[in-house]
Order: sequence, then structure tokens, then C-alpha cells
Amino acid sequence: MATTKKSYDGFSEAERDAMKERAKELKGKEDPAAAQAAKIAGMADADREIAERLNELIPQIAPELTPKLWYGMPGWAKNGKIVVFFQDAAKFKYRYSTVGFQDTANLDDGDMWPTSYAITKLTPAVEKQLTALVKRAVS
Repeated sequence: MATTKKSYDGFSEAERDAMKERAKELKGKEDPAAAQAAKIAGMADADREIAERLNELIPQIAPELTPKLWYGMPGWAKNGKIVVFFQDAAKFKYRYSTVGFQDTANLDDGDMWPTSYAITKLTPAVEKQLTALVKRAVS
């Protein structure tokens, strides 16, 4: 018996899970802040510490950003559109977490600029760099 290909062939299980999480988010039945807090609470210790600190810092840096899950990742949005997000290392089985910025972030710098940053620990120096990036992103 021949098998038929599914429309999601070519995507990893983690990618398919992220798409399912995004579909759930679009239904919008959960409180975004509560959903984000629950997602962060379920992370591994090192990632959870970073995410919790980001969840404290970002509202202080940019109070116009609101919490919002994005493909199952904690994000912060302006006018409903994600500006910055945190991807824990376990999400796609990476060796490090990332802080990323979407195209709504004002980080443009010539013809090429970074939009994602690997992060293994949230030190005071890293917090200072992220503070500058988030401020610039919402400017």
C-alpha cells in the first residue's frame, strides 16, 4: 500500500510543534501574560532564569511592549506585532538560547545587521547590551 505524503513533510517534529503552538496562539483564548508565564515556568532551569529576567527587564526598558507567545516562545509585542522574543535552548535542541528580533524592530544598520543573539547567561554586561538593543528596537 502506498503512503501519501503529509503537507508537513520536510519539517522537524520541533518545527511542527511550533506551528501547532502558533495556531493555538492565534485563537487567542489565553491571557497572553499568563500563557507566557506558564511557558517560562516549564523551561529548564538555566533557560528559565534568563527568560524570567527578560520578563522583568523588558517591561522596564520598553513599557510599550506587551507579553505575547510567538510560536510557543515568550515574546514582547508592540501593537500586536512581535518585536523581541526568547527561544530557549530546548525548543530546537540547540546548545544555547537566543534572543531574537523581528522585522518590526528598528535595528536596521546599512545592508546587513544581526537579528538574533546567542545567550548562555544573563550577566550584567549582557543585560546592558540587551537593554540597548531593546531600546533601539522600539525607538
